[in-house]
Amino acid sequence: MSVLFVLVPAALLVVITAIFAYVWAARRGQFDDLDTPAMRMLHDDEPTQTVRRPIAQMPPDMSAKENP
Repeated sequence: MSVLFVLVPAALLVVITAIFAYVWAARRGQFDDLDTPAMRMLHDDEPTQTVRRPIAQMPPDMSAKENP
């Protein structure tokens, strides 16, 4: 029975901390837009431009060595 003297204040402290964390996050705007981050992953990335060089300007392939 004496454990309740420790357990009840500890539980109240946890509840008060959780309420404080929720109010802090709500005032900072953490819950303003819940849909956009989930939809952002569905958008395609911007295409990157690749520079294509003619084959004559390509560096030689090191794996294809000629045998004398």
